Amino acid sequence: MTSKLEQLKQFTTVVADTGDLDAIERLKPVDATTNPSLLLKAAALPRYERHLGEAIATGRGDLGRTCDLFATAVGQEVLKLIPGRISTEVDARLSFDTQATLERAERLIGLYEQAGVSRDRVLIKIASTWEGIRAAEQLEKNGIQTNLTLLFSFAQAVACADAGVFLISPFVGRIYDWYKKSEGRDYTGAEDPGVRSVSRIYDYYKAHGYETVVMGASFRNVGQIEALAGCDRLTISPELLGQLADAQGTLERQLAPGRGAEARVTLDESAFRWAHNEDAMATEKLAEGIRQFARDQEKLEALIQAKG
Repeated sequence: MTSKLEQLKQFTTVVADTGDLDAIERLKPVDATTNPSLLLKAAALPRYERHLGEAIATGRGDLGRTCDLFATAVGQEVLKLIPGRISTEVDARLSFDTQATLERAERLIGLYEQAGVSRDRVLIKIASTWEGIRAAEQLEKNGIQTNLTLLFSFAQAVACADAGVFLISPFVGRIYDWYKKSEGRDYTGAEDPGVRSVSRIYDYYKAHGYETVVMGASFRNVGQIEALAGCDRLTISPELLGQLADAQGTLERQLAPGRGAEARVTLDESAFRWAHNEDAMATEKLAEGIRQFARDQEKLEALIQAKG
């Protein structure tokens, strides 16, 4: 019998949530994603030492540009090993500034294109704030496709779809973490709040004909992945990919179009902010996620300054 990873690949595009080239070579995902935390880890790896040095030399003291140079250098190395796309993230500290997000996204795409990488192999990751969604809407119109990350609420998912973004990354594991701590209990399978959130979004998108791709992210265990088998894409850490590669047994598809969903809704800015605010988990986890990525961005800048 084929492994559960191979079975999963039959109905879900598998994405590696890592910049670890050895893991990507071994597990052969279609796409890969990075974020400031993963780039910080990559900066400490001997395999990326030359790229970090070149970014520092080319950046000439401009920390933001140096970080973007390093991020796109990592992305280029990953793209040599996968047939699909790399997701590269805009500085999380710009999450509430639409214009600055647009400018940083355009710079990232420009750096990739200068290196000979076409924009159709890159997704720009942006936090799913109202400002980030507006930036993504404009980028999509300009031919730059986006991955809206740190997505926790249904309101965020609705707004992203209406903005025409290419892909969203709802964070299954972080939703699970919040409810486990808040409710003082564990969850498994279809009852997992993170699984329920992604299933709801998937059903809503399919029922109303949205083309936005749903890519579940931030998994804590293989049970969450198995419960979302059939989702458009799943971005999975090397550790969990390895567990799936070693696991035998039948993996049943859980998500598929045609399951039905709630009525379509449209959210203007005030309705979006209210609906998101009403979701305590989403409000807390979005803010926390932005802060965490910002701290790791600052650590990467400190490392660059120390080496420079």
